[in-house]
Amino acid sequence: MIFHPGILALLLGSALSCLMLLYSGYHGAAIARGFDVRSGSERQLVLERRTYLVSTLVSYAMGFQVLSLFLFVFTADRLHPLFSGAMCAAGVLNVNRFGYPALLLKVACFLFAGLWLVLNAADNRGYDYPIVRKKYLFLLVLMPLFLAEAAVQALFFLRLDPNVITSCCGALFGEERSGVPSWLGGFPVLPSMAGFYLSTLVFLAAGAHFCRKGKGGYLFAAAASAVFLFSAAALLSFLGVYIYELPSHRCPFCVLHGEYGYVGYLLYAGFLGGGVSGAGVGLLMPFRKVESLKEAVPFLQGRLARAAMILYVLFAAVSTLEIIFSDLRLVIQ
Repeated sequence: MIFHPGILALLLGSALSCLMLLYSGYHGAAIARGFDVRSGSERQLVLERRTYLVSTLVSYAMGFQVLSLFLFVFTADRLHPLFSGAMCAAGVLNVNRFGYPALLLKVACFLFAGLWLVLNAADNRGYDYPIVRKKYLFLLVLMPLFLAEAAVQALFFLRLDPNVITSCCGALFGEERSGVPSWLGGFPVLPSMAGFYLSTLVFLAAGAHFCRKGKGGYLFAAAASAVFLFSAAALLSFLGVYIYELPSHRCPFCVLHGEYGYVGYLLYAGFLGGGVSGAGVGLLMPFRKVESLKEAVPFLQGRLARAAMILYVLFAAVSTLEIIFSDLRLVIQ
């Protein structure tokens, strides 16, 4: 099983990205400690040249972290025929105790890797490296998370046992839930639906205000984070029910299958990408007053805000269409 192409790609990719991050973290610490653009010393020139290499390595490592979340879920889903009781990725992740922790760490790494890339993009637009020390300090803070994710993922794949009888997604996310992710599917339908649509409307209003006035970046980021949480709750509480047309089926992974038009990929790309883009607007707010970024940061924030709005509207539109055209009608009491 370890020679499955998806598993090999994830393990090798994680090992390489960790090596790049460790190398970058070592040099990034020196840059964060001694970088001074006002200095003309030989050491400063070495640090300036080195920052290009380090930034490139970290960008590739972060890019892999972003893509590996989707590859991880795709691989887990393709492994389900090898395990008795598994019907999708939900059962495979429940084969051992490292599956769902690995998934949660993957999601966290996706979000923070995206935010680091946003910070790096802003820094590259400044002629005097205005954020270079902060972005490498941020990298040093994130490194334990990325290393832990790689370790837990490796433990999950290395301890997969095809002799284990696992639970199907109906048992894990159905009305009679049991097992590790039991708490994930317990969101009540009506509050989840109301919170999802209300938070989306508030987010769009905050986005329109920010794009028009250039103000309220922190409010926009907070609204984007709220939509992210309510979108995740929507997937687990009511969207799956309408997509599967089965009141007891709330699995967040079966939506990735062909019989449902692979609609899950659109949904996940929408709310995950919207979450990173929206939070990135708030992350850049403190740098709007930096002299070399006075034009670059508002421009970048505008692009991020529009991207977040498009992605969340995509998620809401696909979700609403699935509800409208579903043959199932829930009676909510």
